[in-house]
Amino acid sequence: MVKERLNANVHSMAIIVNLQPIMAQSNININVELDEDKVPQKITWNASASTAEEVQKAKAMLLAFWDSADKSALRIDLWTKDMMMDEMADFFYQVFFTMGDTFLRATRRKDLSEEIKKFANDFHKKFVEKERADQK
Repeated sequence: MVKERLNANVHSMAIIVNLQPIMAQSNININVELDEDKVPQKITWNASASTAEEVQKAKAMLLAFWDSADKSALRIDLWTKDMMMDEMADFFYQVFFTMGDTFLRATRRKDLSEEIKKFANDFHKKFVEKERADQK
């Protein structure tokens, strides 16, 4: 009898499923050891909830933030004393090249993405040519 009364009172039922992704948080930790002249000796970093949870070593880093209020980029550029010039050139080449990929994902402007990558290739080629000329 109770069961019949409950069924009689239920006319419709809605199930609401929240399809919003669960927000995750990751912390990126950067540690810089400085010498007595405040020149970076060692750079290490790690990121929680990622494949880089273990401490990673680096010889250089570029970090940029966009300040939309001031319409300006805020940067932190550091490298250690043992970063070699050819390593720095390779680092910049890779950063420039991947900036092309990032720009494409952000804007869908393949033409400009290719320009960035072309610049990266030209930059690296010129560096190699100058290094060879300096060795003669």
